[in-house]
Amino acid sequence: MFAVLSALVLSLAASTTAFVPHHAAHHRRHNAVGNVSYVPRSTSYKLVERYEGKNFFDGWDFFTGADPTHGNVKFVGGDDAAKLAYVQDDGTVVLAVDDTSNVPAGGNRNSIRISTKQSWGRGLFIADIYAMPHGCGVWPAYWSLGGGKDWPNAGEIDIIEGVNTNVQNQITLHSGPGCTLDKSAKALSNMLGTTCASSPDANSGCAYQQKGNNTFGHLFNMQAGGVYAHSLESDAISVWYFDRDSIPADITAQKPDPSTWGTPTAFFPNTQCDISSHFVAQSLIFDITLCGDWAGAAYESSGCPGTCASAIADASNFQLAKWMIGSVSVYQ
Repeated sequence: MFAVLSALVLSLAASTTAFVPHHAAHHRRHNAVGNVSYVPRSTSYKLVERYEGKNFFDGWDFFTGADPTHGNVKFVGGDDAAKLAYVQDDGTVVLAVDDTSNVPAGGNRNSIRISTKQSWGRGLFIADIYAMPHGCGVWPAYWSLGGGKDWPNAGEIDIIEGVNTNVQNQITLHSGPGCTLDKSAKALSNMLGTTCASSPDANSGCAYQQKGNNTFGHLFNMQAGGVYAHSLESDAISVWYFDRDSIPADITAQKPDPSTWGTPTAFFPNTQCDISSHFVAQSLIFDITLCGDWAGAAYESSGCPGTCASAIADASNFQLAKWMIGSVSVYQ
């Protein structure tokens, strides 16, 4: 844990820059009030997969294709990934951007994108994270993606996402046609857009922005992170956030009971969206991209110096572009 805390101490000063919605598209903000509330399930969740420690990467594939969000990265695997994806002596999993090589302005830095070998059509997913990437030009995400259909028809769930100096996390769904977030859904976060249906030309999705400044970036890291949990069920997709000091004992005991967690951080009921048909066979994903469609477009408005293209050339800009993960657990 000493190595984790050492990395956190180096974290950048927090910023109050306004949050830019997904892929730089703009939404009118709504307050999440109404009468469609989370209904606790009687389901008793059982652990079916746990990714942690030295065997963490056994259950993940390294993506080495082109970045679909047009970032200034080269996603690597194999020997090229050895210095960027590894397990520390204390069991903490690290995923990082190359912060040592000389790269020209506007060039591509080596980075990591991994996805689980398995996928699940339903379940409860709990990620214990000590630190997340942040900084000017940085765009990290922890998300899931459905397979077997062209994007976004099998669904995408963005649990953690933000860019540059953001301090408030955004939680977003992307779907095929016919899926809308009910404006009366009740959650702890601020509701953004309600159109989940996405396309290459209209890819904002339906989303919530968390209220706390400890939910993304600097302050999240300075408290040694916390837990993001989300459930995918036929009646709803629900997301909960717990900072390090408020993680429920049932999560720590690996006997999670969401019925005791209260109102979700983000809540997407099936009232105006058939969850089962729009979100199928999801694989979990961690990645870090740079600049691209969102971080690049929002770079100047985030208060970042110069241009995103010029930032790529300075390796020291990416010393904090690291995921530090304790575990990821899957329950069904």
